[in-house]
Amino acid sequence: MSARIIDAHIHMDMYHPDERSRILDDMESSGVDALISVSSHLDSARENLQLAWQDSRIKPAIGYHPEQSLPSDEVVGNLLRLIDRHQHELTAVGEIGLPYYLRQEGKVTSLEAYTDVLEAFIQKAVELDKPIVLHAIYDDAPMVCDLLEKHSAAKAHFHWFKGDGRTVERLRANDYFLSVTPDILYKQRTRDLVLTYPLEKMMVETDGPWSFEGILKGKMTHPVMIHHSIREMSDLKRMSVDDVYRQIYENTCRFYRL
Repeated sequence: MSARIIDAHIHMDMYHPDERSRILDDMESSGVDALISVSSHLDSARENLQLAWQDSRIKPAIGYHPEQSLPSDEVVGNLLRLIDRHQHELTAVGEIGLPYYLRQEGKVTSLEAYTDVLEAFIQKAVELDKPIVLHAIYDDAPMVCDLLEKHSAAKAHFHWFKGDGRTVERLRANDYFLSVTPDILYKQRTRDLVLTYPLEKMMVETDGPWSFEGILKGKMTHPVMIHHSIREMSDLKRMSVDDVYRQIYENTCRFYRL
């Protein structure tokens, strides 16, 4: 396969070892050059570092996923120190953000403490000049933009973004990046986003092992699925598929300094 891709957001540490081996074994034949593997918590971060030491095609990021219990000050401190210690090995700080889904379930009533944690990671990313990988959707996205702007954090990647038109325009004005998952095959919301956002500020991802619907239902999430996304983006943008492959690849390499 000549068209090359990079999965801009995947949780390699969350796959079963056999599934992980399959993905790594398939990468060359699937046209996959690299995997940006984000972390969810301290153990996740340590495992992603270990995986990256074993296979340089895995590009680790360290953060604390917001859709879980609030971390203690000790855990946040340990993660920030881990980022400092391994800064030259890290591709990014992430996944970080705010707990939208936990709030919808009534499990979080106040965002203040979560916002403090997010701000600490943003400050660390700015200090070390690292890209930031964000879980910031719907009503949370403007609040995250406020923090990014407050700390002049320019290199922000809103993964699997969902939000209103006003927020999309704000992201666009700030030159923030978005990434698209294979749900572009069946979600009109994602298709509309691709139609309106500049291709020069987009990447592609799986968010694996998260699973998908449509023609991908029941299948293990694999970076090869991104080829479906690229072809769909080509149709929506009315551009040649080769041009879309080239632009997305260049975007990802530039953003993550690969």
